[in-house]
Amino acid sequence: MRILLTGATGYIGKRLLPELLKKDHEVICVVRDKSRFIIPSGHESKIDVVEHDFLNPFPDNKSLNFDKAYYLLHSMSGNTRGFEDKEKTCAENFTELADRANCEQIIYLSGLTNQEELSKHLESRKMVEYILQKAKAPLTTLKAGIIVGSGSASFEIIRDLVEKLPVMVAPKWINTRCQPIAIRNVIQYLTGVIEHDECKGNSYDIGGPEVLTYREMLLGYAKSRRLNRKIISVPIMTPRLSSRWLYFVTSTTYNLAVNLVDSMKVEVVCEENRIREVIQTDLLTYKESIDLAFSRIGQNLVASSWKDSFVAGNATYDLQDFVEVPQYGCFKDIKKKTAPDREKTINNVFAIGGNRGWYYGNSLWKLRGLLDKLVGGVGLRRGRTNQTRIDEGDVIDFWRVIVANRDKGRLLLYAEMKLPGEAWLEFNMEGGKLVQTATFRPRGIAGRLYWYTMLPFHAFIFRGMLRNLVEYKQ
Repeated sequence: MRILLTGATGYIGKRLLPELLKKDHEVICVVRDKSRFIIPSGHESKIDVVEHDFLNPFPDNKSLNFDKAYYLLHSMSGNTRGFEDKEKTCAENFTELADRANCEQIIYLSGLTNQEELSKHLESRKMVEYILQKAKAPLTTLKAGIIVGSGSASFEIIRDLVEKLPVMVAPKWINTRCQPIAIRNVIQYLTGVIEHDECKGNSYDIGGPEVLTYREMLLGYAKSRRLNRKIISVPIMTPRLSSRWLYFVTSTTYNLAVNLVDSMKVEVVCEENRIREVIQTDLLTYKESIDLAFSRIGQNLVASSWKDSFVAGNATYDLQDFVEVPQYGCFKDIKKKTAPDREKTINNVFAIGGNRGWYYGNSLWKLRGLLDKLVGGVGLRRGRTNQTRIDEGDVIDFWRVIVANRDKGRLLLYAEMKLPGEAWLEFNMEGGKLVQTATFRPRGIAGRLYWYTMLPFHAFIFRGMLRNLVEYKQ
């Protein structure tokens, strides 16, 4: 079967693709930026990669042939202004493409929308479903609430809150009910519905075996991690204050925090479970989902993370825009050091950030991350999805990976922190030396003042970082 997969570089798409390939399907992956997509080794003949942004109509002079299509596009993490219009445009352009291809079935992963009063995000999910229903192909909608798995936004936010705060002061939405579902079960349903014709034209609520409050989910996580935690709920926290609190304590962006708080006021509980009559699967409990997530993290086998998405960094650029580091109108800090052991040095470079840290002045890096959070940036809490592997497009703390070439010993990072300009950090093996280059392209007088203010810190931080990258023993 030939399948169109949108959102192939997203959290769900990265997990769904391997399962489709296992079932011997041919997959057309539509992505906004080809450079961010890596074809799994050994599957080159089964995957076509098409670069397109569904905010624009698909070109009339191009055509795609596919039997079934997954719609996994959404704007929850993006800018809160106008995201409904973007969702509408994407859905309409996708529907037009599906009609031109004579698609036989569209599969859409939506949110649970059973309440009369919905958040803006859930209203937009419902609107997208209505648009997709207008396509010639029958629509199958799977409606999920909280998805729990290693790297999911829900899991990472719960993890941040419980691991960092012995006592949590939370608003009244902490007692809202939801029905979490394991990412494994979501993928099983997504792959299962294309194998059953009776799923065409139907909508299904999908959830795990338990209905829990957010309080119970937080305390359930604490119990699994053997942590003693206390939650105090207060009625006076406004949605804006709740969003700020979530933003500063966790690795989420402020825009995502706003949407999450807005949605957390709405119960997301299944009204029916008809899909279990069609697709037989063992639903994981919330505790089993948490334990499975940590087993993946412990083995460094996290397949995807919401943090690597561009909307998680409020980014709107393509990677290719920043592959060529500018040479003119920039400030540069270039340092070189002989590397007696090339392989060890490259391994150190490719382990930078996340749990390993930045090799020198980690407390100052953390302070820089805190300052970034204070001005609305992403901060330092995003970490990295995999502690041993880096792919282009990945996130490393407040940097985005632009180039990752281990064979040549080159790693190029672009800053997603709030800056009065643009910044790159590059590591490159040249012969027997490691060359470390920090480049800053200032924006106006503020950018120049920023660079000169940071010079004293750069002087010893970058020197110490380079030295330890060469000398650090694993």
